[in-house]
Amino acid sequence: MRSEKEMMELILNTAKEDARIRAVILNGSRANPDAKRDPFQDYDIVYLVTDVAPYVDNPDWIKRFGKIMILQIPWNYGDMPGMGEWRFTYLMQFADGNRIDLTILSIDHGVSAWEDSQSVILLDKDGTVPKLPPPSNKDYLPKRPGEEEYEHCCNEFWWVSTYVAKGLWRNELTYAKGVMDTWVRDQLMKMLTWHIGINTDFKQSVGKLGRHCKEYLEPELWTQLRMTYPDAEAEHIWDSLLIMGDMFRRVAKRVGAHFGYEYPEGDDERVTAHLWYVRLLRKDAEELY
Repeated sequence: MRSEKEMMELILNTAKEDARIRAVILNGSRANPDAKRDPFQDYDIVYLVTDVAPYVDNPDWIKRFGKIMILQIPWNYGDMPGMGEWRFTYLMQFADGNRIDLTILSIDHGVSAWEDSQSVILLDKDGTVPKLPPPSNKDYLPKRPGEEEYEHCCNEFWWVSTYVAKGLWRNELTYAKGVMDTWVRDQLMKMLTWHIGINTDFKQSVGKLGRHCKEYLEPELWTQLRMTYPDAEAEHIWDSLLIMGDMFRRVAKRVGAHFGYEYPEGDDERVTAHLWYVRLLRKDAEELY
């Protein structure tokens, strides 16, 4: 794997040698001095250019960055605002393990198109890029929930939990597990994020898909969370669903009490009773047939 020094020199030299590239911005975790370092961090790069079109019309130019294992061009998979006109993106995963997410952006389009709290100006040929504050993870910190948002999270968690039970009763294991690992888990992770926010005064990010949860959750909750990732055995999915309910109840009550929001005890009690009923109904049906 090429070193960070080699990659940064390649990125900057490319810009220095191309008169159309007027500035280079580094976004993401590599711009944040407080972020943990590892070799698999992406290089999130913005090239501010005089004309986007040449970089769109001649994609072979990106070969200079290295041997590409796989390439993704978001423009190819649906409309995105400004794509191909004032913005274009190449997501490049290289064979050596490095990755560059490169955005080509019209320098005339304005700061808001690339501004990010984790940003550093690497090159400004004309001295026209606005001065940036010190990089931080400010834009990625969890936000305190409003009462309506809290209520919706609670309602949605218990609502979609019934879908899992229905899928398990029908022996539709991929459906049941899919719902649990998306819709149900989304609400659980949202509530856990608020719980961690309370513990850290909303000054720490749990990361994408809660990847830093282990660092901030109480050991007992972390152990429970790990138990919510079952295999495709029906009984294991049932166990995990009920553990998720127990975790959600415990954490949501604390979050609600902290902000003065009312936890929906009735929804919880009725849905939990329904889940147990359907689980036992499934067992009775198996014994009957």
